[in-house]
Amino acid sequence: MAQLIDGKAISQQIKDELKAEVEALKNDGTDICLAVIQVGDDPASSVYVRNKKRACAYIGVESRAYELPEDTTEEQLVELVKELNADDTVNGILVQLPLPAQIDEDKIIRTISADKDVDGFHPESVGRLWIGEKGFLSCTPAGVIQLLKRSGIEIAGKECVIIGRSNIVGKPMAALLLRENGTVTIAHSRTKNLADVTRRADILIVAIGKERFITSDYVKEGAVVIDVGMHRDAENHLCGDVDFADVEPVASAITPVPGGVGPMTIAMLMNNCVETVRS
Repeated sequence: MAQLIDGKAISQQIKDELKAEVEALKNDGTDICLAVIQVGDDPASSVYVRNKKRACAYIGVESRAYELPEDTTEEQLVELVKELNADDTVNGILVQLPLPAQIDEDKIIRTISADKDVDGFHPESVGRLWIGEKGFLSCTPAGVIQLLKRSGIEIAGKECVIIGRSNIVGKPMAALLLRENGTVTIAHSRTKNLADVTRRADILIVAIGKERFITSDYVKEGAVVIDVGMHRDAENHLCGDVDFADVEPVASAITPVPGGVGPMTIAMLMNNCVETVRS
């Protein structure tokens, strides 16, 4: 039976640690404020934003909500971000993605000050990550690292395979695993003989965006499997990129969906908020 990696429990542990840290900061006269911008009322985005606000309230960070209409122009959003960049009472800025079609997401990401980029998406944050400098880490990959470490899973020297090369998960995940001395391969849609590559992995991280795509045929006996995917199947049940029922018997440890990586993303966002005031 594989070890079930409990993202809910680990994320709660991190939030409790952050809550104590924020309380100590407040006692020293330091407050933290996160500005959260949502454009439109996409249901999934609304759920994510609500969960982020709850996490802020729990650890003691002020959250300021900016809920903008669907027809907000790119210029209006850029102007708001610039105002928040200049506001010394705001420590972090989060623009909930995706944005409506009339707004260039990359432009908005680049407009956010790198010093307030708590999502870790700004090119300066990405550059700092790759050269090993201190900076904001992309939240989902940082959460995966914490899942592994706090579950007692060694990364150093391990063969690590990531399926997916996105700027939000795959690429920063590779950088963080390298930082932990893992040996890293990134597989993607053009990878030939994918199963031959993934069966080499001691640690397999799946962010492919395809429902239950990874079966036991792709997994080495005893591998650790981290599922970053999130989907609703034909029965409206949440599931991941990994066929959990098929893979769990061959894995040594595995994350469930839901309750695995998802809660960690928000926990690491909160960590980035606190990072804005750490010396």
